[in-house]
Amino acid sequence: MRILGIDPGLRTTGFGVVDEEGGQLRYVASGTISTQHLQTQALPARLKVLFDGIGEVVERYQPDCAAMEIVFVNVNPQSTLLLGQARGALITALVTRDLAVAEYTALQMKQAVAGHGRAQKSQIQEMVKRLLSLNGLPGTDAADALGLAITHAHAGKAMARLAAADSLGAGLRPGAKASYRAGRSRGS
Repeated sequence: MRILGIDPGLRTTGFGVVDEEGGQLRYVASGTISTQHLQTQALPARLKVLFDGIGEVVERYQPDCAAMEIVFVNVNPQSTLLLGQARGALITALVTRDLAVAEYTALQMKQAVAGHGRAQKSQIQEMVKRLLSLNGLPGTDAADALGLAITHAHAGKAMARLAAADSLGAGLRPGAKASYRAGRSRGS
């Protein structure tokens, strides 16, 4: 199974791709999608870069599923709202390509990768390097994304089935179409 891990961010989104076969993990690719070249106020343009960027990653590496970090409310509510929009663009890019999306908290990822939920970024980088037999440390955003892919691989096929059932909501499966129901309009 090929898993795409995504560490969402409005400025920098990390991605990591791993193959899991028979309990063995193999590194495929990792990197970042950056919107830092755009003005901070250019939110629609930044969301498009994220949407298109993750679409290119999916086309290139052909993952079977994706795992993304769930983001909780930060100290700054405005930052949380902006990050939520970035996550929405990324999730939409994935589900429009018929990928199931599993979601994990940072705590779950840190526990799966480092063995405890208070792991520092540097510890995640080192453990990802060890678990995937990398020659060097990945960047922090890519390491978190690879950590999410590793977390999903460890969660097993049962979690993947749950994610597939839950990620597209209310009984919709990849390829299924939502139904439109006409409401009232003037003159009706």
